[in-house]
Amino acid sequence: MTGHLLGGAGALESYASVMALLTRKVPGTINVEHLEEDLPVNVVRQTTELPAGDLAALNNSFGFGGHNVTLAFTNANSTR
Repeated sequence: MTGHLLGGAGALESYASVMALLTRKVPGTINVEHLEEDLPVNVVRQTTELPAGDLAALNNSFGFGGHNVTLAFTNANSTR
């Protein structure tokens, strides 16, 4: 949706992951018109509500020079 942001791509991916946890909604993937029918992947095509309960999101980013970073985010509940 944004094009490649070079060095800023990982930051935007992290923001989107945190916002999905906060709003409990997964944004849909754009520009998906055709999928192979036997492909065992669940592609979210439109914004989807997440179920109640604890959630976690992984953000895996690759950078220039072979850098690879994975961040794990979880939803926080202040009533615990």
